[in-house]
Amino acid sequence: MSAAWIRPNVTICSLKPAIRNLVQFGENVRERVSFICNCCGCCCEAMLAAKRFAVLTPISTTNFLPAIAEDKCSGCMKCADVCPVEAMGMVSAGDARHHKRKKAKVNEEICLGCGVCARVCDKQAIGLKQRGQRVITPVNTAHRTVVMAIERGTLQDLIFDNRALASHRAMAAILGVILKLPPLKQVMASQQMKSRYLDNLLSSRKSKRAEA
Repeated sequence: MSAAWIRPNVTICSLKPAIRNLVQFGENVRERVSFICNCCGCCCEAMLAAKRFAVLTPISTTNFLPAIAEDKCSGCMKCADVCPVEAMGMVSAGDARHHKRKKAKVNEEICLGCGVCARVCDKQAIGLKQRGQRVITPVNTAHRTVVMAIERGTLQDLIFDNRALASHRAMAAILGVILKLPPLKQVMASQQMKSRYLDNLLSSRKSKRAEA
């Protein structure tokens, strides 16, 4: 079967029935996204990994977190029931008159910021707020691969194990990404590669920025 281009509004209308209480996510890049998916927390391998290894952040989060209006929350548990990574839970509302009353509370360390909880709240007690630290989305697959390798300390493996040195295009793509990274990431890349050529490139680029 061959794929066909469709307009954005048609795409949105087609996705609405599929979304329901599912998490919509895709490849973590800004350009040429290769896939999008609507997943649940019980069958999706990515969601299951997020639940089991949340501290290791196997899934990149959004730039948002749930903001709970405690005065509106009825403690119905709908948000907790649909949360795909079990980040939303219930705690005592501290109501002296109603000792059993509960209220929603989010674990921000493992929350994906998917917004499913806000979607199901019929009391409109949950909104979304900006995360304190912005999550930077890689430009493309090459950018994402290089940044992940740097953060994991395996940049040298990416280059040598995948024989990037044998391909001028592959090596140029890797170096191109490194030259566009923030200074801290560039230092990390330089330490891992231990390359005089890369050090000279970074120094030259730094000098040009200073002159500008």
